[in-house]
Amino acid sequence: MTKPIEDSLEKIPIINWLVKLGKKIKIPGLQGMSLYDIIEMYIIGIVKGALTSRAGGIAFSFFMALFPFILFILTLIPYVPIEGFQDDFLVMIEQLLPPNTAETVHEVINDIANTKYSGLLSFGFIASIFLMTNGVNAILGGFEYSYHVTEMRNILRQYFISMGMSILLAITLIVTVAIIVYFEIGIENLKSKGWLKDDLFWIEKGQFLFFVILVFVSVSFLYKYGTKEVKHYSFFTPGSILTTLLTILMFKLFAIYVLKFATYNELYGSIGTLLILMLFVWLNSIILLLGFELNASISRLRRFHYYKEENL
Repeated sequence: MTKPIEDSLEKIPIINWLVKLGKKIKIPGLQGMSLYDIIEMYIIGIVKGALTSRAGGIAFSFFMALFPFILFILTLIPYVPIEGFQDDFLVMIEQLLPPNTAETVHEVINDIANTKYSGLLSFGFIASIFLMTNGVNAILGGFEYSYHVTEMRNILRQYFISMGMSILLAITLIVTVAIIVYFEIGIENLKSKGWLKDDLFWIEKGQFLFFVILVFVSVSFLYKYGTKEVKHYSFFTPGSILTTLLTILMFKLFAIYVLKFATYNELYGSIGTLLILMLFVWLNSIILLLGFELNASISRLRRFHYYKEENL
């Protein structure tokens, strides 16, 4: 793709062989683009796109929106007429949070989730809608400041799109928890009939599967409608697959880091919980942008090949 970069790589032993191999590997469905073209464009987007700075902006806005959103959802839980919904939602929240943070806020979360606070519900609804919209708007803004994106939406249109997307993502979360509840009921019924022996195994695997689906669908939704320029014919993209895999890996590694190596609570006391959570959100923001950059790189290569064929 870029002649100066290719000339520099050809002078490096082993790397020049990998470049030649990458050029021979054609990606199906991408108009004959090679693996090397995608990797080169992807790395250029990461290096020149100020990835960590954009992730910092997203993490701050998302962190500000996180607590009002959780507060609103938790105050809404007692009004949901599904048996076992409260307990399963609390389990999912604790699974999404880093290990030490979940234990710290468990009593507060449990109290709000099992007690009806009508005044808190109205306040939480207004605050959560506003801050959730800001959080999603920051994500879309981070997408638009990609090196590969040149066309942006106007401010008002972007804000209303962010509001609609934040509401849909909240609904997706609630629906996922409801499905998990009915899934567990079904597993228990199968065990009572003697068709299953270890219901806990299937419940744990089912919860993990639904969590993966939740992340995959949510990320795909953000990538599909996040920007005006980067569009794909398919709802599920290579970027959403990459982000989902990296998210699962990050959850596992970050849990090990918090339990084995992190000493935030010893150094900072209770505020260490917030530091862990901030780091956790920032890492997720980087992963989200990494997946988007892959989609943006493929989209730009498609446009390049399209204009190249038009001019021939």
